[in-house]
Amino acid sequence: MSQGEFSVYQFFPNEQYEKVRAFVSAEEAVTAAEHYTNNVASRMGLTQRVIITDGGDNIVFEWLQGKGIVFPPDMSKEQA
Repeated sequence: MSQGEFSVYQFFPNEQYEKVRAFVSAEEAVTAAEHYTNNVASRMGLTQRVIITDGGDNIVFEWLQGKGIVFPPDMSKEQA
């Protein structure tokens, strides 16, 4: 995978979403996802879902409010 092909989205209870990073490196995408899953909005329940997509628009990471990391499965097992 080349650098600059990842995007990060956060989703809200009303089914709206916001692209918070676009075409960034894998490292920057993971750092952003960590921020959006551990900030005040996520703790208050305002952020319901955070995903990272790759250049082909495939989901490569998914976090859900109340469940934690659900994809990839290997990461979700580490949380248990």
